[in-house]
Amino acid sequence: MEASSRRATRHKVIRKSAMKETAKQLELIAALLGEETTLSLATSGEGGEACVAPLFYIVDKELSLCWLSSESSVHSLNLTRTPRAAATVYRSAKSWKEICGVQLRGAVSRVTEPERRATLVEAYCERFTLGRVFRLALHTSDLYSSGRSFSATSTMPGIRLQV
Repeated sequence: MEASSRRATRHKVIRKSAMKETAKQLELIAALLGEETTLSLATSGEGGEACVAPLFYIVDKELSLCWLSSESSVHSLNLTRTPRAAATVYRSAKSWKEICGVQLRGAVSRVTEPERRATLVEAYCERFTLGRVFRLALHTSDLYSSGRSFSATSTMPGIRLQV
């Protein structure tokens, strides 16, 4: 076997191994996002000041995070001006060695397509125990999605993934 052919075969094996490892890491991130319920959403105010809000979220198959917010909330007003945000989802921990989470940043968009919005709101209501008044308010709330343009990094042990 020629040296160039052996190198090509070795590179193929390395790529395949890396793809398997990335898929495994994405599964771990998906599991964490599916288990947790609250994200910390960071937006920028009019003067550039940071604003952070805890919000319930749902996650879809593409690992996009979706949340509902009042259109008059500070973070919604900030997203109207600047549709970019950062967010983190993490497990509760008692020591720094236990800290485990996912950080995301990128473009955010309002979900306005009626069918998609209805599907996501239904999933949101299924995931969380919401009172009657809160359920009524959902229909007037804005629905946001992190979309596929969000990049994610992880502080999960053994995971050095950026997507």
